[in-house]
Amino acid sequence: MTAARANANIRYELDERCPLPVAIGVGVQGIIIGLAPTVLIVAITALAAGQDESYLSWAVFAALIISGVNTALQAAKIGRLGGGHILIMGATPNFIAVSVLAIEEGGTAMLASLIVLSSLFYLALAAWLPLLRRIITPVVSGTVLMLIAAILLPISFDRLQEVPEGSSLAAGPCVAAVTLIAATMSMLRGPRTWRPWSLLLGIAAGCVAAAPFGLYDFAHLSAAAWVGIPASGFPGLDLTPSAGFWALLPMFLIVTLVQVIKGIGDGVVVQQVSRRRPRTTDFRLIQGSTYANGVGVLLSGLTGTPPTTSYSSSTVSLIHLTGVSARSAGYAVGGLLALLAFFPKITGVLLAIPSPVMGGFLLVAIGMLFVEGIQTLLRAGLDPQKAIVVGLAFSIGLGMQHQNILADLLPSPWGALLGNGITIGTTTALALTAFLELTSSRRRRLEIRLDMADLPRINAFLQEVAAQIGWDAAATERLRSAGEETLSSLLQPGDAYPAGEAPRLIIVARPEGGTVEMEFLAVFDEENLEDRLAYLDEQTETFDERELSFRLLRHYASSVRHQKYHGLDIVTVQVTS
Repeated sequence: MTAARANANIRYELDERCPLPVAIGVGVQGIIIGLAPTVLIVAITALAAGQDESYLSWAVFAALIISGVNTALQAAKIGRLGGGHILIMGATPNFIAVSVLAIEEGGTAMLASLIVLSSLFYLALAAWLPLLRRIITPVVSGTVLMLIAAILLPISFDRLQEVPEGSSLAAGPCVAAVTLIAATMSMLRGPRTWRPWSLLLGIAAGCVAAAPFGLYDFAHLSAAAWVGIPASGFPGLDLTPSAGFWALLPMFLIVTLVQVIKGIGDGVVVQQVSRRRPRTTDFRLIQGSTYANGVGVLLSGLTGTPPTTSYSSSTVSLIHLTGVSARSAGYAVGGLLALLAFFPKITGVLLAIPSPVMGGFLLVAIGMLFVEGIQTLLRAGLDPQKAIVVGLAFSIGLGMQHQNILADLLPSPWGALLGNGITIGTTTALALTAFLELTSSRRRRLEIRLDMADLPRINAFLQEVAAQIGWDAAATERLRSAGEETLSSLLQPGDAYPAGEAPRLIIVARPEGGTVEMEFLAVFDEENLEDRLAYLDEQTETFDERELSFRLLRHYASSVRHQKYHGLDIVTVQVTS
């Protein structure tokens, strides 16, 4: 409940008016960092499965349009759809192995059908997010973010060495260093008006430095058309699933689960870096972002191209370097990315950027992602149990990524799939978190109405909980007071419901050692209690009827966490003896 750290680097927040030139500038930088991975992943998938140029052209075309549409959808808030934040979307590498297997088994039509079913599972997990809240926790999300950063780091150094044959050995490191120094210095010490262009300045400097070393390859650029739409290659759907289809489906669902967990972590991180004064994570927007991701996977399946995912490291670095988190910039990234699909020549220009330039950028992006993973863990609080979960999951995931001992123990492709660092690390974190949840103390539950008239029932319930675990009178009174002030804080002044129509309130108490954790589940107003408690000291000029309750709650409780979902709000209060 400490005050959130200020992020003075943000020039334009989510809903602030961002000048059109700035939004377009951020959009250009966004497509530069999102284009190459998308095209590369689609190409690897198609070529590894032995597909022809016709399918590859169609898959790249569809992937760019879907990535652009999905990026714009992430910035939007359309009912329950959309995360309301900048989040660059592109093809995911996690599906490469299973996608190649699907194409080899039944062609691109089978791949498309499997991705469509995976998208339905994705959307179902988004709807079940409140039920999974004690398994898919910030500890799991933070661990996955750190693991992704650690696994991606060698890739950035590999990019430094991707130079044409015969080039100087120093070419890659020198070009990457120029890119890194130019972007970092512009961000750290450049004029404030330059900061939205820091990434573009760094890439431009790297491109200039690459010219004397002869690092450019224009073969693909010269062959690309200025404007064009693929004439063929659309695979359609396989509506007669075979035995091979059903054998591959569990693998696709496992990878989809990993994608959902990664997406949740990405959404949490982007929310934290997008405001000058970070707020408590709004899980309604996390749900909206997850729904949008699911729609992107569905569109990928319907068009027969590899599924999309969020590029969190690129997004976080884009926001940090430019200081722009306005949703209009997200629309610009999405619109430009989709537009590029119709201009192969422009796409070719961007793909001609030397790999060492992008390697220098990746160093910044991956470092920021790792730090955000650490901050996610710190915000969740690291007790000894959580520390073991993080340590084991991270160690096993990173170790398996570098030495897959399952490859020789399990038949293909299970050895490669379960030996993937992100998959096994995520599975380990989930399994340990589920074990802690299942072996925790017996829960006690009370169901009432969100009404001060039911306060005596809450007091009696908490009195019984305290008595059963042997708390003394002072600790019992503190527990009851925390329950009373939580109820008071949740009720708005003037709330009046017809008899029997007050919102339902469920209280779940979990004694654990010298602590009782209480969960209050109900439908509340738009205000987030955790934000109010964090900023209470800064709001001394105004005073409403609930401010005393907020202050008392902060006094009685050791921690307060408020999670808002569509149709359900959950306030978790911990009280120590």
